[in-house]
Amino acid sequence: MKVELLLPAQNKKSIIAVKEYANAVYFGTEALNMRINADNFMIKDLPEIVDLCHSLNIKAYLTSNVIIYENEIEYLENQLNLAKDAGIDAVIVHDMAAIEIAKELKLPFHISTQASVSNSKAAQFFERLGAERIILARELSLMKIKEIIKKLTKTQIETFVHGAMCTAISGRCYISAEVHKDTQYSANRGKCLQPCRNKWTMVHSNGTELEYEDGFFLNSKDLCMIEHIPELINSGISSLKIEGRMRDPHYIETVGQCYREAIDSFYEDTYNHSKVKKWLENLNTVYNRGFSTGFYFDRPGVNEISRDQSGNLSKYRKIQVGKVITYYRNVKAAKISLHQGQLRIGDEIIIEGSKMGNYIKQKIKSIQIKTKAVTQTPKLNPGTSILISVEVDSPVKKNDYVYQYLPK
Repeated sequence: MKVELLLPAQNKKSIIAVKEYANAVYFGTEALNMRINADNFMIKDLPEIVDLCHSLNIKAYLTSNVIIYENEIEYLENQLNLAKDAGIDAVIVHDMAAIEIAKELKLPFHISTQASVSNSKAAQFFERLGAERIILARELSLMKIKEIIKKLTKTQIETFVHGAMCTAISGRCYISAEVHKDTQYSANRGKCLQPCRNKWTMVHSNGTELEYEDGFFLNSKDLCMIEHIPELINSGISSLKIEGRMRDPHYIETVGQCYREAIDSFYEDTYNHSKVKKWLENLNTVYNRGFSTGFYFDRPGVNEISRDQSGNLSKYRKIQVGKVITYYRNVKAAKISLHQGQLRIGDEIIIEGSKMGNYIKQKIKSIQIKTKAVTQTPKLNPGTSILISVEVDSPVKKNDYVYQYLPK
């Protein structure tokens, strides 16, 4: 069986964006998941979202992977019951209460990386418990992962291969809650405010401030294993997982496309250095903090920390350039109010609706201004706008936003 490519989704747009690349997607609802600040689905959306995924031949996994408190048991039971009724393919959990309820419902469950499964004994325990899959701790080398896989009989292994890396142990961190003096900002509850991404000063207990040239010494680089797809697949890993439920659809689409091509190239025996170089170039066009291979081959050191800069190192940024005014269904065209930038035939644009709305990425094939065909729009002065009409590949809606990714 071929390895699964598992992509993140925080809204319907994300699912549409990766429909050509994902074997499965994972997402959360408005509570009980590790990305509570994402643009999560409402629990009532589950039937629609699962149906959408299945219509695209994509598996749907629901995350319910936070620590569960007593007052949340009823909500958890309701959530998992609704997930089962919706036809969810599996739930991602780690609290024993969530595991117990999933078992009672005969709902397939995957053990979250929050459980920090780091050895074969722990993996075998969850296998006996009935886990369909285990997402291993991120702090394991590829050699250790292989050893665990060999000692399992049926439970699958999933690992993260791309995206943000927590500086703590698999996200089990208390810095956020401590710094903000409020347990609601616990990373273990999905509300981490990421103080590790800030600039820090070291002060000795005697009051002496220690001088560092670069102060972002907790700022982990992003994981990127696109150069090692053959080793990952040959290890026996069943699912390659991309982190990024806080990222926009364009990010997920770009990363998903690169890893889809890499996986397919492996099976087609066309995986090579020139392709890897192209994929890395594309991955660098979207949000990243620099790349490392995490724990796969060695323990991360100073080179795996982005010490001199926090935030996005990509040379591109997403800019809203306009808004859809009208969609002309009979001619498959949209009238757009362009309020900044300059569009040319051949330029790539993105049209996005609300979180349950559209996502379209396409090249401009035609432009009209007052029914006159043009090859480009005029340069706009600040505070001005112009109405244009462009041919669109799919239906759009009034008030959908139009974006471009442009060099910074």
